[in-house]
Amino acid sequence: MKLEISLYKFDAKSDYLPYYTKHYINITSQNNLLDILETIHKQTPFGFENKLESGVVVNGLFTTLNLSLEQIKKDFGRSLQIDPLSGNRSYKDLLINEDPFYEKLALLENLSDEEKALYESYKIYYYASNTLNFNKKYIGDAFILLASDLLEKKSNEKIIKETLLDEKDGILFHTNLSNRIYNFDNSIETKIKAVQEKLTLSKLLTDQNFKPNSTKTIDFGNGCTTSLVKHSFKEFNIAYYKGPASCEKTQTLIDTLEAKTLLLPSMNNDLAMNTFHKNPSFSYRLAAEVMLDAFDNSADFIVVDNLQTFYLLDFNRKELEKVSGREITLPVIHSNELSQLVSGLHDNARKTLNQHDINPDII
Repeated sequence: MKLEISLYKFDAKSDYLPYYTKHYINITSQNNLLDILETIHKQTPFGFENKLESGVVVNGLFTTLNLSLEQIKKDFGRSLQIDPLSGNRSYKDLLINEDPFYEKLALLENLSDEEKALYESYKIYYYASNTLNFNKKYIGDAFILLASDLLEKKSNEKIIKETLLDEKDGILFHTNLSNRIYNFDNSIETKIKAVQEKLTLSKLLTDQNFKPNSTKTIDFGNGCTTSLVKHSFKEFNIAYYKGPASCEKTQTLIDTLEAKTLLLPSMNNDLAMNTFHKNPSFSYRLAAEVMLDAFDNSADFIVVDNLQTFYLLDFNRKELEKVSGREITLPVIHSNELSQLVSGLHDNARKTLNQHDINPDII
């Protein structure tokens, strides 16, 4: 097996911008990603942490150097792009300055060595958070996970709750990690959400108002179906916003079309909708990025699965434009509407399309 590797390179002492070097590795005795990096290092020395538990980003997913050759073959293929946990913090290739990560730990007093080690074990969750791209001072998911453990022991309760409830950098800025980490353990999200609920910060999407500036409501009817395809949409570029979990029916519907589906990482981003009622401006920033990414990549419209996401993206355009500083004219279509359009039920589709903030006008 031969791997083609694009390796992140940057030396803070001499480079103005990062770049990538190409390496072609014939796999012989290597068992994991650490072995592969060691092979490259012998040929061309570079900066990395020689530990199996060290984190990197492979093809956009956060993982550790313990990533096995079998996993690479199965889930990543023969072409790998390897980046540091944080490009912004890199000082020598894959080595990063970790001061901000440890500064969060310094907020707590009288921690045992075991508790400090536990915090370090959560490191990948700190760096994997999309929130850091919007708020560099965010307390971090590693802190939240440690806080969950300490609160169970009733340790550091006062400072933990004060820190988590901070309106500028606290737990209200958490975004779902599930699509950002390879082989993600969903119990991590469950643990973080339990802390949000304990602090009464989280609400079900169906219990929230995602159109605070509008009294209009739309009924999109029954779920989408792929039983009849009369129109292929082959002239269209479609962006499908999946969020942390995609809808199988919507994905199947889109797969039946001849349209070009834009595979953009942002379409998997979480919009922090469970805390929208407490921190709407953050959801607006996240939503604006998703909309603009689709628009900048020539999407004709963006498809969503549920009513709440539709309202957030379509009925809050002024708010999205305000936080992004750009005009956002990309149409949003509910998957049920797409199903009707595909099936030729244009009269049914018009009833809801006419109620959009921006009518896609594609009939």
